[in-house]
Amino acid sequence: MTDQEWLENYILQVGAVAGTVHRRESGGLRLTASRNIPPNVCEVVAWVPDGKGMAGQALVTMRPVMTCNLKDDGSSAIRPGARAVDALAAIALPLLSDVGNVEAVVGLACPDRREFANADIETFTRLGSSLLQPA
Repeated sequence: MTDQEWLENYILQVGAVAGTVHRRESGGLRLTASRNIPPNVCEVVAWVPDGKGMAGQALVTMRPVMTCNLKDDGSSAIRPGARAVDALAAIALPLLSDVGNVEAVVGLACPDRREFANADIETFTRLGSSLLQPA
């Protein structure tokens, strides 16, 4: 299954309206799939350096980075392009290998303004782990 096919499925499972998959490469993350992300934003996030934006921070911290409102969040984690996505709540979820390295970061955007509970993060991570499984 391609990353694009996986992402389409994953978004339906978790109830998101948009999403991305970034795979780990030396020095950052490479965009390998997107859904409902404006083309100009895809161009900007095609390569994400370590520590930049939500995905880059999730990579470096190895922890989810989230916002309850993309439009109004003024933190440095929210880059201007992220505000162009037609959604409010967003999360960048690092997916770890069996040895604890970040292999990918999945970005999800939800239509509603909300906080992500620990149960949400656990579900997203459990379902997201299938991205790292051999085909």
